[in-house]
Amino acid sequence: MASAASTMPNSSVVEAGFAELERQRELISSCTALWKELSDHFSSLERSLELRSESLHCKRRTLDFHTQRKLASLHRREESIEASVDLAIARVEELRAASLSSLSSADAAELPARLRTFCSKMDSDSFFDLIVSSRKESDLLRKEIPLALKESIDPAKFVMDAIARVFPVDRRAVRSPPGDLGWVSVLLLEGLVSALADPELGAERSLVTRIVKERAKEMADAWKDEMEQRGGVENAKAQDVHAFLQHLVTFDIGVKEEREFYRKLVVSISWRKQMPKLAMALGLEDKMSDIVEELILKGQQLDAINFAYESGLQDKYPPVPLLKSFLKDAKKAAALISEERNNAGQAANNTSRKEPSAIRAVMKCIEEHKLEAEFPLENLLKRLENLEKAKAEKRKTSGGPANKRTRANNGGPMPPAKAGRLTNNAYVSSFPATAPPTFVRSPSHNTYSSAPFSPYPSCHGFYGSHSPTAMRDPYAYPAEEIVAAPISAPYPSPPISYPTYAGYSSGMGAYSNGIPPVYQQAYYR
Repeated sequence: MASAASTMPNSSVVEAGFAELERQRELISSCTALWKELSDHFSSLERSLELRSESLHCKRRTLDFHTQRKLASLHRREESIEASVDLAIARVEELRAASLSSLSSADAAELPARLRTFCSKMDSDSFFDLIVSSRKESDLLRKEIPLALKESIDPAKFVMDAIARVFPVDRRAVRSPPGDLGWVSVLLLEGLVSALADPELGAERSLVTRIVKERAKEMADAWKDEMEQRGGVENAKAQDVHAFLQHLVTFDIGVKEEREFYRKLVVSISWRKQMPKLAMALGLEDKMSDIVEELILKGQQLDAINFAYESGLQDKYPPVPLLKSFLKDAKKAAALISEERNNAGQAANNTSRKEPSAIRAVMKCIEEHKLEAEFPLENLLKRLENLEKAKAEKRKTSGGPANKRTRANNGGPMPPAKAGRLTNNAYVSSFPATAPPTFVRSPSHNTYSSAPFSPYPSCHGFYGSHSPTAMRDPYAYPAEEIVAAPISAPYPSPPISYPTYAGYSSGMGAYSNGIPPVYQQAYYR
């Protein structure tokens, strides 16, 4: 019995043993957790290094591809130098003979012949005046100006001398005709693109000398300084901004460090249809996704579609949902305007135009991008027909169409006959002092995730365009907020009268009088 008692362990020893085991267990658990944490950390580092390595390999492949392409382009240019020189000499001889012939003959009365005559004589002032006086012949001017500029010995100098009267600032002593002439600058700069193209390589290589680029840069810097003095991008006139961007593209003087500034300018006049192509030509390929997102948030879905198609992002930003969102916003805006009590006359006038104009703009967008299979036009045509019938019925019940200058309400003041015009002629190239519009998220669109995309090469050329929509002002606001906050249009618009859908107000497309049409039409047909 005594031996059995002596062999039994002491309780304190047992407790110490268990405590040691517990300590060892905790140490093992701590070591296991630490090992797992280190293992996860090193696995994360390994994955990160793999991703970075893959990214570097991708960038290297892209760099090799661009390098090979540039080297091939340089090789082609080197091979084409002799042929280009021979063609240039032959062209000079041809122009000399044509100039001698024109001097000996009577002055031609037709517009194309007169354009060529002024170009061959390097008479930039007469050439500019002829274009201004022939504003109604806009289609013929777009066709003939590039051909006429090729008759000039130095097309780049000739065009810069011509536009120097109004760009970068208006230097005319007597502003006759009155108004902005930025459309002339855009027309000439666009026409100059083909005149500067290499005869062998085409638009891939522009024949712009170093002296010409230096002068073009001085003009661009002067415009930027003038813009900053007059309030920045927010107060810049659309025609001036368009001329500036086209000036950069035509003479290939864009600066990589200023691409964010170019992006702001492009977005500020994104409703002009040249803007997507100009954005690509200015090297904004990597910013196109941000531009599309910003336009969607502003309620400019149609403009966003144009930018998406130009940059190849139509799969990331499907056009049909954006078109439906645009129509939904237009319908809401028209309904809210019809409920206005303070301005019943103007509200009724606007309501009858808002939704039909939106439908026509959507139909035009569908036709341009060939979306008939995804978005049939039948329902839109029926809706448009019903709206036109309702409008006609209202006219019948009211005893005929209302006078354009009827009072906005029973006791309101009579609006001036030219209330919609911009009449600030004190300085033609000045910038309006209107406050920048406040844009709010469109209530009917979906947010798209940002993802990289393959950039497309920029190119010169003649671009189409389209004009802004005056209906865009209410669409940029959520339906819940329009009642609380007055609708603020991003561009000045007439209080009563609006231009019709099918016509141009002054024969020069969007270069009319600074007022955007009520629909998104083609800026250049």
